Amino acid sequence: MDSRTFSRTPFSASVVGLGTWQLGADWGDVSESDARAVLEASAEAGVTFYDTADVYGDGRSEQIVGRFVADHADAGFTVATKMGRRDEQVPSNYVEPRFREWLDRSRRNLGVDTIDLVQLHCPPSEVIDDDQTYDVLDQLVSEGIIAAYGVSVETCDQALSAIARPHLASVQIILNAFRMKPLDAVLPAASAAGVGIIARVPLASGLLSGKYDLDTTFAEDDHRTYNRDGSAFDVGETFSGVDYATGVAAAQEFTALVSAALPDVTPAQAAIAWIVQQPGVTTVIPGARNTAQAQANAAAGEVGALPGELLAGISDLYDARIREQVHGRW
Repeated sequence: MDSRTFSRTPFSASVVGLGTWQLGADWGDVSESDARAVLEASAEAGVTFYDTADVYGDGRSEQIVGRFVADHADAGFTVATKMGRRDEQVPSNYVEPRFREWLDRSRRNLGVDTIDLVQLHCPPSEVIDDDQTYDVLDQLVSEGIIAAYGVSVETCDQALSAIARPHLASVQIILNAFRMKPLDAVLPAASAAGVGIIARVPLASGLLSGKYDLDTTFAEDDHRTYNRDGSAFDVGETFSGVDYATGVAAAQEFTALVSAALPDVTPAQAAIAWIVQQPGVTTVIPGARNTAQAQANAAAGEVGALPGELLAGISDLYDARIREQVHGRW
């Protein structure tokens, strides 16, 4: 699989990485043996970039990833984690003592002295806009606690604010065929500044796999059940902010477009490949709950350029079905 560099870091990433939210506890129960099998399968398929967070399973995901990476010390993996959601998300909590506390816990969970890449985990806009935020992060880099830092954001405005910072390595943002707004300004700005883009929620919480219908149910402890109204966290993180019925109908059309243009490629692979070929994207981080998903997702990194008629169809579908719901919100 091809790799791309984070220009402001010594690290590179496979164009398809692995997001490990699913390996915590927010998508229903996943055993550690199953989680480890997913990680092994992804590595065998060429994945070198792993994204986790201190709140995924309250640190369980970090611990599992850390043990896996330690067992493959010579593989050249890059691990990114996120911090800031273990406490109330108010600006007064984003201060040096809290940063150090959060990072010390993550370093213990991951089993490392220096974290490759730490991202502020969807903090308030006031934090992203505050000079002191970056002064503290720069100090933590100078001390070797972290090698590089970025931000995970909810909105394009937040992304653009962060990209303007001279030492920022990356922005993580929702980007998929149902969330195209980052194409307008965020990706061009990041590319011009040398800031990496980590694309998350690439399948719109599974909608773009084409496997769900109006009768599909999810576990009670799955965010696709409990966060459809945004009562637990930003609703844009669940089904990319698209209401479920609209998303199912649009996903059926997406599946038909892919089947007509690329009969040997699954809808999920086409959705991931669409992101990979967007200029400015460094890596895309689909999650996986089993080895088959991990292998299939990684294979999307080798699909190559999608045909023009498929790209046009995806754009038309977004304009007709999705744009009005999401484009102005994030």
